[in-house]
Amino acid sequence: MSPSSSTLRTAAALALAAAVSLGLARFSYALLLPAMRADLGWSYLTAGAMNTVNAAGYLLGALATPLALARLSARRVLLAGSASAGLVLVAHGLVSSDAALYALRLATGIASAAAFIAGGLMAARLVGSDGAARAGLILGLYYGGTGVGIVASALLVPPLVALPQAHAWQWAWIALGAAALLATAVTAGGTRGLDAAPAPASARTGFRPRDFVFGLASYTLFGLGYIGYMTFSVTLLREQQLGSGLITVFYALLGLGVIASSWLWAGLLQRWRGGQPMALLNALLAVATLLPVVSAHPLAGFASGALFGGVFLSVVASTTALVRHNLPAAAWPAGIAAFTTVFAAGQIVGPSLVGWLADGPGGLRAGLAASAGVLALAASLAARQRPLPAA
Repeated sequence: MSPSSSTLRTAAALALAAAVSLGLARFSYALLLPAMRADLGWSYLTAGAMNTVNAAGYLLGALATPLALARLSARRVLLAGSASAGLVLVAHGLVSSDAALYALRLATGIASAAAFIAGGLMAARLVGSDGAARAGLILGLYYGGTGVGIVASALLVPPLVALPQAHAWQWAWIALGAAALLATAVTAGGTRGLDAAPAPASARTGFRPRDFVFGLASYTLFGLGYIGYMTFSVTLLREQQLGSGLITVFYALLGLGVIASSWLWAGLLQRWRGGQPMALLNALLAVATLLPVVSAHPLAGFASGALFGGVFLSVVASTTALVRHNLPAAAWPAGIAAFTTVFAAGQIVGPSLVGWLADGPGGLRAGLAASAGVLALAASLAARQRPLPAA
């Protein structure tokens, strides 16, 4: 049975929130990093620290969002976070000092987490409103929306950072912010009437972290491992002498892979109640991360981007599916927030660790090789996550 057309339209509107919160607000940084690093004289450690601060903001947002969801509807939290992210992105284009950029990356992380968690909760509830028909597809559509933001970034950023003027990268941030605000308006129009009430006060009932210890541990390592690739993969390819046009193709392939993942893994997410999907997807990510490390050929880079894009947001979707398969609806907000919190904690460590390794003799290849090892370990832990006994 297929989801209704109205459900799919609403899921598509929600997907634009994921495009803003991750695609435009967070992952676009990889495209801006080479130009900002050259213009501002950053080391790899400083470049990574910018994403570490962003991840710290994401963690703060993940901790605060459940409190907001107890008082406000998920839709209001989603729209407030998405609109705030757009405004803060515009502000990136008005400054050039490291201190101001650190503050703005922190604020972006907070806004992104609020939008992404609230959107994930709304997507999970949307599944329930449609009789759980093709639940994996609906969740995949939401998380796959990040790919729309990645593709938009790939089209917007390179021509703007190449403008022959000082701080040309600032125009790219302004364009990303404008795109985010436009997407937020579309999301607002497409989700009217959905999720009008706050989460009930008993939303934490039924979620026990010890029941998901291997899934939570795996997801922490996923956050640590994947963010190194998303921060530095473009920089590595530029070091390997790929031109701007090929970089655009690489990042667009990554984004298209994210969009395709909605269909690629929907059945897997729907069939399995335990950690098997998370294990398989993390193993594939480890392979994708290693490809540009072992070969500088452009085809290796393209294959890496397509595979990574086709997998990494489905790891995020797999945690929502895990929560939904094993917990009552009242416990979904607490479960989704717990997974988002450990994910954010892993992301705090990842960029600075990879940047520190990249400043050493092994360069970026050493940093990404470490990321691949962390993802392989995440896969082994996820394989140990068992489904909870049926109530």
